[in-house]
Amino acid sequence: MKQLMQKTSSTTGAALLLALSLLTVGCQTGGRPASTTPPTRTEQQTSTPAQVRQRLADGNARYVAGTPLARDWAMARAATAGGQFPYAAVLSCLDSRTSAEIIFDQGHGEIFNARVAGNILNDDILGSLEFACQVAGAKLIAVIGHAECGAVKGACSGAKLGHLTGLLERIKPAVTQVSGGQAVDAATQPHIVNAVAEANVRLVLRQIRERSPVLRALLDTGKIALAGGLYDLHSGRVNFLND
Repeated sequence: MKQLMQKTSSTTGAALLLALSLLTVGCQTGGRPASTTPPTRTEQQTSTPAQVRQRLADGNARYVAGTPLARDWAMARAATAGGQFPYAAVLSCLDSRTSAEIIFDQGHGEIFNARVAGNILNDDILGSLEFACQVAGAKLIAVIGHAECGAVKGACSGAKLGHLTGLLERIKPAVTQVSGGQAVDAATQPHIVNAVAEANVRLVLRQIRERSPVLRALLDTGKIALAGGLYDLHSGRVNFLND
């Protein structure tokens, strides 16, 4: 009986420590405590770009740790049916393993998610980002590439396939920057592929500012900010790039 009581006490203590740990993680999401309630207009507008970036970092930490927020999807769906006030717009790759809502542990109404192979920038994506920030009030644009990106491998290898050929051309400047114009064997030079993926993120960040007067004005006045990152398929961690 004494051993049973000691075991029960130990189990209870461990459960309490786990609960406190999860509570601590959940209380430090930039701008407001971590919550499964979709953001309101006020919460969106009073958040700073730096706080929104921290929200994404905190959400990714929960994802990596396997402790995502428990969400009431029916409640969130009802709460956002009449309007949305997302904090951020995330431009990420089409890759099935890189869904922004999952890797950043975000729910209904919290982020815009623009996805295209190689997280490249075209006029349609740029217009979508302009809508997200100028019209809908998002405070951050995050461009998230990832390791072992198939589109980047294709650009490195000079792959050609229908409309994909033109898409891969948009990644070629990053390939040239990293390789100096030398051929890259994606199969035997994975470090080069990942370096190109990072260079491509930086290229897109620069293009956003250069190609959109609408977003450039918001950036210059500090109303929004840009952030770049690379997602690791193995660890699940998003490593944000230094500005």
